[in-house]
Amino acid sequence: MSNQTYNPEEQGNSRMSQIRILIADDHEVVRMGVKALLGQHPHLRVVAEASSGEEAVALAVQHRPDVAVLDVRMPGLSGVDACSQIIAQVPTTRVVMLTSYAEDDLLFAAIRAGASGYVLKKIGSDDLVRTIEAVGRGESALDPSMTAAVFREVRQAEKSKEAAVFADLSAQETRVLALIADGLTNREIAARLFLGEGTVRNYVSNLLSKLHLANRAEAAAFAVQHHIKEYLSSE
Repeated sequence: MSNQTYNPEEQGNSRMSQIRILIADDHEVVRMGVKALLGQHPHLRVVAEASSGEEAVALAVQHRPDVAVLDVRMPGLSGVDACSQIIAQVPTTRVVMLTSYAEDDLLFAAIRAGASGYVLKKIGSDDLVRTIEAVGRGESALDPSMTAAVFREVRQAEKSKEAAVFADLSAQETRVLALIADGLTNREIAARLFLGEGTVRNYVSNLLSKLHLANRAEAAAFAVQHHIKEYLSSE
């Protein structure tokens, strides 16, 4: 039988690294509830509690927690503004926004402020712990109910980006460009749009100049690359 000795130091190193946490909420009951929940996990330690945004910033500077869990709506300095100030003054602290409101504007304001996590207060206790653990590891976490809003915003931003690409073209020039992408000749485009062939040549010349393209092949590639069909269908 092999002789094995118990090394408490090795045992301690095998455990998950402790995450130091600041809780900020103007409702004491919420702070107590979150603290009690986190207290059930030895690797999560609440080092400070704040009842306002201003207090949260001051305590973050003082304690330099790994994660700050901030209520979005607090009197005085809002949670979003406190998030921005904490990240500016304590770059090593990552922020989780905790809110009762599934509002798109608040979500994107928090993201712009630098928050790494955004969860609703109705979140399950295990999910909140996993969110704090993930953010503490340097990851990002988003409440599943808000995921659709993020993708919707991304799609809208992409549409706006594509629209900007064609902004200098007239509506007719854009239609001509789409037909060039389909491989139609000037004569075929003229017939499709009920225009004279000379008029189509002028449209082609104008759109090539505006887009700084050398020829029809480049124009066709440009139109496909920037999803001209989707752009036209959204107009």
